[in-house]
Amino acid sequence: MLQLINQITHKIIQRLTPCQLCGLEHQYYPSLCVDCWNNLPWFKQNIERHERSIQVAQHYQFPIDRIIQKYKYEQQLHYQNLLAQSLLSLRLPKVHAIVPMPISTERLVERGYNQMLIIAKIMATQLNIPIWQPVVREAQHSQKGLTRIERMENIENQFQIIKTERRKYKKVLIIDDVVTTGSSVHALATALESLGCQQIYTACIAAAE
Repeated sequence: MLQLINQITHKIIQRLTPCQLCGLEHQYYPSLCVDCWNNLPWFKQNIERHERSIQVAQHYQFPIDRIIQKYKYEQQLHYQNLLAQSLLSLRLPKVHAIVPMPISTERLVERGYNQMLIIAKIMATQLNIPIWQPVVREAQHSQKGLTRIERMENIENQFQIIKTERRKYKKVLIIDDVVTTGSSVHALATALESLGCQQIYTACIAAAE
């Protein structure tokens, strides 16, 4: 009963809160009014990277590019629900666990949070599945001046399996914010395959050219 009351109260407050983009209309969709939500640069298609299919919610264009940047680098965490719902708007496969893209300790200290872990918690609650983090990411070095093969090897070496992890999942969903070459997703998926994952899906908020 209390949970139902909280949900109703949340919806009422949301309807009375201005849209996070235009600031004019009241919120209807996650943090946005109807027009702003519909006018986001939606893509909702699959792309191929390293022979892996990746579901993509939006093009990396204004305003979603600026929203991701503010959320990721400027600690504007109030965008977390909007970004989570962007992923949840996709026709996601049924999986056993969500795997947020890991970041290195250096990045974590620098930002103070893993932006995809926050989004994963929202998604995990709504989908009623656990978050799984069996892989850590070592220091993310500059790719400047490296050949394509060297870049791939550099990224693949960044992902290390946590040997003490006992949980195993066969079907998982990797989530990330922006996909470009898809090298990070490929490296993470390869690490998960070595753990016995048989079906690995990927969903990204946006795809850059």
